[in-house]
Amino acid sequence: METKTVERTVSSGVQQAIQRGIVAGLPIVFGYVPIAITYGVLAKQAGLSLLEITSMSVLVFAGAAQFVAVSMMNAGALFAEIVLATFILNLRHFVMSFSIMERLRLAPLKWKVPISLGLTDETFSVASLNSSEARQKEGMWFYGTMIIISYLAWIVGSFAGGVLGEVIPDALSQSMGIALYAMFIALLVPSVKAEWRIGMIALLAMIINVAAYQLTSNQGWSIVIATIGAGASGIWLLPEEDAS
Repeated sequence: METKTVERTVSSGVQQAIQRGIVAGLPIVFGYVPIAITYGVLAKQAGLSLLEITSMSVLVFAGAAQFVAVSMMNAGALFAEIVLATFILNLRHFVMSFSIMERLRLAPLKWKVPISLGLTDETFSVASLNSSEARQKEGMWFYGTMIIISYLAWIVGSFAGGVLGEVIPDALSQSMGIALYAMFIALLVPSVKAEWRIGMIALLAMIINVAAYQLTSNQGWSIVIATIGAGASGIWLLPEEDAS
């Protein structure tokens, strides 16, 4: 009887963690679908097949990199140029991975690997806002669920965009990009309400990004510089319990 009670308690804890992960991931899902559809439409217009469009989302799962790759393909860029541009653009993932792995340092390797592979700007933001889950016994289920539903939303949206690529007008597909900004605002506002200094960090990131772009004329490097600069500012701006 005692064993069954423990099993039921563990099962209940996992279910609750999964439910929290779904709730936390829904803003990302709602934001990803229209953006992924936009990517699919643009990729279709660039000449990619439906299989190539969907496979890129399955294997890469990096919206900004995929948009850059598609635009460069459309412009006739060389393969090496596309690889270099997307590598620079995604350097910030090293920073995000180090940050998350520090919080999950006590988690088993079987969780660390898939979670690190599922990090995007949006899943990293949600994971950072819910850092307390790392201290919960079933917290890994929270992160895993949040990442999985985001990943599936991106793939489904990409496939749908590829299917509708020749139907949706260009003006409509381009206007869908506003969902990206709306999603970031939806993720940022709750944390700013809880701690106003997070808003200062976001503002600082925007300023650094603009200044870095003016100096480098490279979007990838400006994002990397802004990420490192604004992230480092959190060491001094945030209370100790939030910066840890």
